Amino acid sequence: MRTNTLKRRALGSSALVTVALLASQPAFAQQAPADDNADEEPAIVVTGTLLKNPNLVLSSPVNVVGEQEIATRQINNAEQLLRDLPGVVPGIGSAVNNGNGGASFLNLRGLGSQRNLALINGDRLVPAGSGGQFDLNNVPLALISRVDILTGGASTTYGADAVSGVVNFVTKSNFTGFDARVSYGLTQRGDGAAFRTDVTMGGDFAEGRGNAVISLGYQKTNPVYQGDRDFSLFQINSFNGRAAGGSPTDTPTSFYFTATQPTALQNNATGTGFVTANADGFNFAPYNIYQTPFERYNVFAQAKYEVADNIEAYGRGIFSKNTVQTIIAPSGIFGEALNVNINNPFISAAQRATICGANPTLDCTAGSTATVAIPAVYRRTVEVGPRISRFTTTMFDYKVGLRGKITDSLNFDLSGAYGQSNQVQTLSGYVLRSRVQQALLADNTTTCRTTSGGCVPLNLFGGNGSITSAMVGFIQGTSTIAVDTGLSQVRGVINGDLGIASPGASTPINFAVGAEYRNYTFNRTPDNLSQVPGELGGAGGAVLPFRGGYKVTEGFAEANIPLIEDKPLFNKLSLEAGLRQSRYEVNAPGKPTFNATTWKVGATWEPVSDIKVRGGYNRAVRAPNIGELFAPLVTGLTSLAVDPCSGTKAQGNANLSAICIAQGATAAMIAAGSIQDPAAGQANATGGGNPLLRPEVADTFTIGAVLTPSFLPGFSLTVDYFNVKVNGAISSPTPADVINACFGNITASSAASVACTSIRRNPVNGRLSGPSGNVAGLPTPSSNLGRIDTSGWDLSAAYSRDVGFAKLMLNLNGTYTIDNYFKATPSAVNRECVGQYSVNCGSIQPKWQHNLRTTLDFGNINVSMLWRYMTAVRYEQRLFEVRPAFRGAITGSGPLVGQTFDFNRIGAANYFDLSAGFKIMDRFNLDFLMANAFDRKPPIVGSTLGTTGQNSGNTYPSSYDALGRRFQVTLGVKF
Repeated sequence: MRTNTLKRRALGSSALVTVALLASQPAFAQQAPADDNADEEPAIVVTGTLLKNPNLVLSSPVNVVGEQEIATRQINNAEQLLRDLPGVVPGIGSAVNNGNGGASFLNLRGLGSQRNLALINGDRLVPAGSGGQFDLNNVPLALISRVDILTGGASTTYGADAVSGVVNFVTKSNFTGFDARVSYGLTQRGDGAAFRTDVTMGGDFAEGRGNAVISLGYQKTNPVYQGDRDFSLFQINSFNGRAAGGSPTDTPTSFYFTATQPTALQNNATGTGFVTANADGFNFAPYNIYQTPFERYNVFAQAKYEVADNIEAYGRGIFSKNTVQTIIAPSGIFGEALNVNINNPFISAAQRATICGANPTLDCTAGSTATVAIPAVYRRTVEVGPRISRFTTTMFDYKVGLRGKITDSLNFDLSGAYGQSNQVQTLSGYVLRSRVQQALLADNTTTCRTTSGGCVPLNLFGGNGSITSAMVGFIQGTSTIAVDTGLSQVRGVINGDLGIASPGASTPINFAVGAEYRNYTFNRTPDNLSQVPGELGGAGGAVLPFRGGYKVTEGFAEANIPLIEDKPLFNKLSLEAGLRQSRYEVNAPGKPTFNATTWKVGATWEPVSDIKVRGGYNRAVRAPNIGELFAPLVTGLTSLAVDPCSGTKAQGNANLSAICIAQGATAAMIAAGSIQDPAAGQANATGGGNPLLRPEVADTFTIGAVLTPSFLPGFSLTVDYFNVKVNGAISSPTPADVINACFGNITASSAASVACTSIRRNPVNGRLSGPSGNVAGLPTPSSNLGRIDTSGWDLSAAYSRDVGFAKLMLNLNGTYTIDNYFKATPSAVNRECVGQYSVNCGSIQPKWQHNLRTTLDFGNINVSMLWRYMTAVRYEQRLFEVRPAFRGAITGSGPLVGQTFDFNRIGAANYFDLSAGFKIMDRFNLDFLMANAFDRKPPIVGSTLGTTGQNSGNTYPSSYDALGRRFQVTLGVKF
């Protein structure tokens, strides 16, 4: 059989394997299974560089999650694996329901998912949306051999976006044989079932000149409803501790018949009159979910063939079709202004008298058919069922290339790639405002004044259940939004060495030079229903069409220079440097262009073989993505629990009253104390893209050490300090920033300031929430005025030894984050979010977080325990000093009533996962997992302290386990 001469060599710049382990986490930090292809050296891949020396030791820290750890965790999605790692802050994933756009993203260091890259074998893949992020739902886990997490700036190597680092999923190389796995899991409560099966096949062909592999997978995960957990059966207000509802859009219908009406009037139970509206509102919690339903079909294939000696053609293709569903409480009429004829057959005599009394100019004589305008109507249409957004994403991405050797020490790699992603969002269970309005104008119970579309008169004046199935059939509708993205890429690299070494070293100087071209395209096409503000009841604002794109052309160079080798106190000393020059052309009128330069310098010093010291400085950039440049200005929702004008706050305060009035409230509302906090903790906010944005600039500094003491075999320790500063950060003000700019220092002139008048209130009731068509709420423009500053320490330790009856392995990975400051504008608060949670901080980022895995390997049997730990966190100190969160006994309804909680603090969290693996007859593997073995419940803080996406079900489900104890079993066979 002919031997492929390239199998022994590191091929191409896209190859990236963990020789970087020597520069970061030790190779034995994860127990690797025996390689069935050990007689053939796989291609060597180094994450974080385009250089090609297999003995390279880099200055950038790299954390590694090995194949055995991935298998032991028995996760079904790459986001679930990464979410629990130290240094990673939860982003959008399977635990986010309201706010999930059908894709899962990574958030390194808490700097935002748009500031890191997710790669497969060092390659960018087509992004999922206008933000430019790759959807982790598309990662083919069955073929992943390991995950490299580089947490220093990497823009020099990979281009823009790699500000906080990269996550590189490295696939198995030269796979031969057959590997099939099937797994099933569910929670102890019997819900959240997860099924996954994968088949991988590969082999050599053409007498060893080539190798091909294909992996097929299917996965399905069922939802976990918040109503099936006692701690989330009722939504709890984070500031008064009442477990009740939280949304004024309730059932039966509530009305504001005038703008001066102090409180809403609600239909009584029989629909014969009005009563004061239920202050607790509608309890939407049981409808929401902790785990989003997910289904995926995926195919991954790669092949290579030696077309001539030292010349290899290669290709890779990935296809994925996945469906994510979000499920939230029923649709309805959310404070819309509607018209109704006074002789509507569903209006009782008592209700008619009330309406006529509120509208003295209305013709209420007998037989009148006059129409009355009702300023605000609230009705939860529970008869329609829950709102469901079904996101179906179909993506493919393929790459072809040619690589090989120019000389014995020079290599080339030329490749091209193209990918497309199509996502169709189907919204069902939504009430159409125009249909509601049409159905309200009726003179009898069977015929609408306008009969088009098969109109059925609508009863909004009855008790619960007043909307019949025929009415539901007319007022509900389905809407679709299509998002198409594309990415074209061409890259060429020459790397190797010229045989030249520095005087003090024998290893030649390594270099890489090359060029790269990328073309991003984006197009969003909503249907007509999605484009009309308020048409879809409870959809959160209009979705407008937009398209955009940009092209980037780049040239880059890297070098690693060994300075001294094999000298006293200088076993090795090397320098590295890199430079990337980028030119962007934006697909906008006039074809605006801008340039960006990134560079890095670093050094590695090994005084003796047991100690390595490394450090690096990176100047990274992030270009504005398509959404930041082109997204149209729309009014949507943001998170805000407390309104400075609500209740009696403005009474007796002339300056504050003037501000509230200038924003759209009335003196009568203030006098009555009728302005309420935003409904369900969600205020309206208006923002969009900014075509004048320019790249933000980040400076990243790292320094650390790797210890592998020869006197303690099997032990290694790495410690690294990181510091990242982002200047000119592309950002929008937080809700608190907008509120503070107006209300932070009130004077007599504040009511006329732009900071105050740009905030717009609901003209009916003075709230900051309401119909998106006429309540702009808080202004949140995008700019380059932000600044981000974070620092901390990463620690990894590993130890393994034979203890006689078994092999003991200990692996610890931890991150201590010193600070993470964010300042949206020069006048905004320099906000610290490490160890704190609030509406301004998004996901929780603890001071210290670690994972410790302890494994005993008995040969054909292994048992393991993973300890996941997070330090305590507290409610944001700045907000606590103004208004603390609730502390006391829960009131209202549900199983938590009477129990005492302090929503201002979350204690340290400890989770323990137990697993066992069995190898049977050398071909079969049986793995068991019991996650959250002690069934630790999540901390309770109510649902109005944080953002809607992260603070849900009275806790933070992306940070703390809300599912409870769960079990998973996996059966695998390979040959």
